Amino acid sequence: MIFIRYENWRSYVKNYPVTTLLIIANLVMFAVLALSGGSQNGENLFRFGAIWKEEPYIHETWRMATAMFLHSGFEHLLFNMFALFVFAPPLEKILGSFKYAILYVASGLLGNAAALMLSEWGTLAVGASGAIYGLYGAYLFIAIFQRWTLDEASRKTLLIILGIGIAQSFIISGISWSAHIGGLVAGFAVYSILRLIR
Repeated sequence: MIFIRYENWRSYVKNYPVTTLLIIANLVMFAVLALSGGSQNGENLFRFGAIWKEEPYIHETWRMATAMFLHSGFEHLLFNMFALFVFAPPLEKILGSFKYAILYVASGLLGNAAALMLSEWGTLAVGASGAIYGLYGAYLFIAIFQRWTLDEASRKTLLIILGIGIAQSFIISGISWSAHIGGLVAGFAVYSILRLIR
């Protein structure tokens, strides 16, 4: 099972430097939000780079990057950072840190672009979910086209988590299904290209 983490913190940091930096960046920004007005304060989230589907802010495309590092509430942060901590390391090992970073950032940007295009007017959007679903998209490609690289337990775990996650995206209010699906599709496509680059 590739999703069980056996490493101590020193080896985790050494083997997965990009994942470690991403987790730290998200934790730091959550602390900044908490100390400057609250992580669930819409005005505060917007001030630090949340996506807001209103004119003229929909044209501030830089927000698609900054929103990836903001979370609304501790539960939102906890779920995303747990997923990043557990599921990201095998991909960073498979792709190498540089290509893995491209996968993560591209999936997050495209997921947020999908959220901006497909969400209702007035929506405020934050979170690393698009990028994380991009990782799931990469694993989905592996599960379909590179089955020999995943053990049966890991493949089943991935499909179960993905199925639950997609269902929750449409059932639970306040979750951006468009960011999740956009990130998933982006991760699938970006991984398919990155794996060919030597």
